[in-house]
Amino acid sequence: MQRFFYIFMISILLTSCGNKEQGHFNFPLAFELSGGMRTATYTETIEFCEAISRASLLVSYKTYGQSSRGYDLPLLILDKDGLSDPTQIREHGRMILFVEANIHPGEPDGNDAMMLLLKEFEQGQHHKLLENVSILFAPVVNPDGLVRFGSYNRINQNGPEKMGWRTNATNLNLNRDFVKADAPAMQAWLTLYNHWFPDFFIDCHTTDGADYQYAITYMLETFGNMDDALTEWQLEEYLPYVEAGMFEAGYPIFPYVSFRSWHDPRSGLISRPAPPMLSTGYTALKNRPGLLIETHMLKPYKERVLATKKMITLTLERLNETGQKLVNLVDEADEFVTTSAFRNDSLPVSYQSTQQHDTVDFLGVEYDVVKSDLTGGDWFQYHNNKPVTFRLPYYRYPQASQKVKLPVAYIVPPEWSDVIHRLKLHGIEMIELTAQVELPVETYYFSDVVWRNAPSEGRMKISTLDIHKRNDTTLFPAGSVLVRTDQPAARLLAYMMEPASNDSFLQWGFFNAIFEQKEYSETYVMEGMAREMLARDPQLREAFELFLEQNPEAKQSSWSQLNWFYRRTPYWDAQKNVYPIKRIVQKEVLTAIKQ
Repeated sequence: MQRFFYIFMISILLTSCGNKEQGHFNFPLAFELSGGMRTATYTETIEFCEAISRASLLVSYKTYGQSSRGYDLPLLILDKDGLSDPTQIREHGRMILFVEANIHPGEPDGNDAMMLLLKEFEQGQHHKLLENVSILFAPVVNPDGLVRFGSYNRINQNGPEKMGWRTNATNLNLNRDFVKADAPAMQAWLTLYNHWFPDFFIDCHTTDGADYQYAITYMLETFGNMDDALTEWQLEEYLPYVEAGMFEAGYPIFPYVSFRSWHDPRSGLISRPAPPMLSTGYTALKNRPGLLIETHMLKPYKERVLATKKMITLTLERLNETGQKLVNLVDEADEFVTTSAFRNDSLPVSYQSTQQHDTVDFLGVEYDVVKSDLTGGDWFQYHNNKPVTFRLPYYRYPQASQKVKLPVAYIVPPEWSDVIHRLKLHGIEMIELTAQVELPVETYYFSDVVWRNAPSEGRMKISTLDIHKRNDTTLFPAGSVLVRTDQPAARLLAYMMEPASNDSFLQWGFFNAIFEQKEYSETYVMEGMAREMLARDPQLREAFELFLEQNPEAKQSSWSQLNWFYRRTPYWDAQKNVYPIKRIVQKEVLTAIKQ
């Protein structure tokens, strides 16, 4: 019955919106009608998008692709002149803020917060916030998950009454897909992002974890994975303003942290850079600041939505005041990563926590840790009616655990078309070779490769491997692509192309086939050849005995032992365990390719 009431109200409003006239839009949101207990379904969200775009002089509605199950991906564009093209918006001197919600549809706070805010814009409020900023809003990044709407989707969460599911229809977590881009919705998102290139990004979530007083924790990429000037702007010009405004509004905030021991704040707090498989880690490598909003799952839904709305509003206020400086810093960062000075430094591609720390106040709640008589494990019992301020060690000085030095270019052979396609989705500039060419290159090759024992996001990821490098001369066929590193996406390229990165295409399993042995020897042939090899090279026996010592299981397998000898014959596959993406390290080679 309630659903029929919503449809009736919507039909009345749509009838009255034949002419666009500001100040009369009053679309009934599920959040408002339920007193902050309900969130919008996918259908209700689309109805809102269509209704406000019909009624508004400021808002345009578009779709930018489809999900795995074929649902449209909605997009609202809010501009004071009604512009809906990024080039025109920038020509009018405005920067672009991109807000997304429902990438995890069990965490829908951002969608309701933004719909409330958009209604207020349309009713004549906040217009100063559009003087220097236009807004790009993607209310449902994961429609598949939102359509899986139900009451039992987030066991730890205090509302809304019903919500969507974390993953898409193929069970992929889209907020792990920003690099590998397996999901159609993510491929569409990357195309959208690289068309608009927003200057600031906000991703709205709700966190699991321990209990504490904060309605919101947040993450900014200020731990070493961005240009120094952009890091400084976030820490000195953006964050203090937002922190003060949230505190004044009754929503004190704290950085998004993990705990040194699971569920146990007293064990200490940890922050470190997000990898690029996550949204804000991705935008950081594109030289654009990203804000992760993580509302606290135990707070009432209404409080979480209003806190999210306030943080977005404060962000708009600050961007209107100091946004032009940010735009200039972004341009400078884009320019700097194209220079030889940037490539001369080693670039981090992974981080680890260190023992260096500060001591900070953390607004927690009292809790006890008791031994469970059911499982024997620790049972954390929080007393949310007993707020307490903890003095805790905060480990926020991570260091690089893996560094690489960028080459002047990479070359990808044409048979690896799936990787080339991904590079194009990421907006990577490349040149396709029209004729075959032989080039001096650096080549990675691998040993002791171990895979994880279970799939991760639909792929068999590498767990550990040893990486080696050599100089080669390689013949590249026509259709190979040359990817120069003197482009704004250089930081991202390092993470995607360098095998040492946990988010590299190699470690995500795009090249797993290179590790497979495809040709074999018959044991009755190798029995004779092995003896001949030992007779010709006495030192080979020492190496063979060392192999048996280090691999005792091989003593029980004549095939394994004889395959060891086979690997040392000219018949062995020279391309096995060899990375097909090559590195060009000499500038002169690029000149030769042009000629």
